[in-house]
Amino acid sequence: MNTLALAVLSIGLSVAAQFFLKAGMAGAEAKELLTQPMTLGIAFKVLGNGFVLIGFLLYGLGALAWLSVLSKWDVSKAYPLVGLGFALAVGIGVLTGEHVTAVRVIGVTLICAGVWMVAST
Repeated sequence: MNTLALAVLSIGLSVAAQFFLKAGMAGAEAKELLTQPMTLGIAFKVLGNGFVLIGFLLYGLGALAWLSVLSKWDVSKAYPLVGLGFALAVGIGVLTGEHVTAVRVIGVTLICAGVWMVAST
């Protein structure tokens, strides 16, 4: 797989991880647990949520793909691509009914312009 594809895969996995983590933490059980004093038992219950576990698994897979990217590219070239995750997250957020303001869209557009500038050098 080429390096750009691995970078995009890593970013996509990280964005998916965020949405799974959000799903896990938005549930009634997690909200109830977080009203209690934080103990090791509470932490394990939160971490045992299926969505949270999938989120961490996706983060781990994304990190493995990212390691491959870093083995081939300079960090100064690779890391700005992470900004594309903002655009992907906003796009998925819109599709899932999140409130996305015009100011947020403008900000993400500016981030993408910066990513394009870095990628074109």
